[in-house]
Amino acid sequence: MTLRIALAGAGAFGEKHLDGLVKIDGVEVISLVGRRLEPTQAIAAKYGIGHATTELAEALDQPGLDAVILCTPTQMHAAQALQCLEAGKHVQVEIPLCDNLADGEAVLRKQQETGLVAMVGHTRRFNPSHQYLHRKIAAGELAVQQMDVQTYFFRRQNINAKGEARSWTDHLLWHHAAHTVDLFAYQAGPIVRANAIEGPIHPELGIAMDMSIQLKAESGAICTLSLSFNNDGPLGTFFRYICDNGTWIARYDDLVTGREEAVDVSKVDVSMNGIELQDREFVAAIREGREPNASVAQVMPCYRILDALEKQLAGS
Repeated sequence: MTLRIALAGAGAFGEKHLDGLVKIDGVEVISLVGRRLEPTQAIAAKYGIGHATTELAEALDQPGLDAVILCTPTQMHAAQALQCLEAGKHVQVEIPLCDNLADGEAVLRKQQETGLVAMVGHTRRFNPSHQYLHRKIAAGELAVQQMDVQTYFFRRQNINAKGEARSWTDHLLWHHAAHTVDLFAYQAGPIVRANAIEGPIHPELGIAMDMSIQLKAESGAICTLSLSFNNDGPLGTFFRYICDNGTWIARYDDLVTGREEAVDVSKVDVSMNGIELQDREFVAAIREGREPNASVAQVMPCYRILDALEKQLAGS
């Protein structure tokens, strides 16, 4: 049976999902939602999507629609996730689920009330590099002692990954830190201590451009996370896993040892593309009637930590 999906947010990340979805059998994207109709229609034509609109409600009314993937601005995520669940549609929300805890908790309550699949795009759980290490951890072959993570961008203007102007403002804490806070708990166990400091606030964007976060897990493992929008150098997020039985560095879907020896992760999953694997999990969970990896319930502890850090920063 064909699973019919609407995708909202026809920007840089939306196209990454569309590229992944075309590789999944029995999936059809039937509606594309964007902020401006003309460019949305152009992307819909590129991917053979029959319906394009600027209104999520219109997409939700499309006949036979089963599920929605939200790649819209952060500030819209929680409200749109609720809108999808209330319409009886399964939903995958790109990271972050929310930019305040109350909204995230509301989505969790609605998911529990409806029983629908509600998943968040915590892609690091699906990257082959992190999957490879997660399996070793689960098998008892190694334990994390420390994770040292750098999340670096050069983004002093409000633009997206394609260099286009954004209609919203990105955020180091609620967006980029969410990846690592969730991954650290996923790999090392529940977080029991968290601390954050931030640099100067940008006069126009109104956000901190540099931030440092420390975490400690129940297991005793620690994590040091450095984030910056001021970094003029290699861009992206780089994870150093210092373990009791080896050291590894993960760069998105690629993995090397601490001595920069390449690790073959090509057989870890059916693809080397973390976004595609994330979408495959969403589709499989719907078809199998089960909770997905990175469900709203599973990732809520991450957002509770972010809320605590935000309150700490506000009081400092």
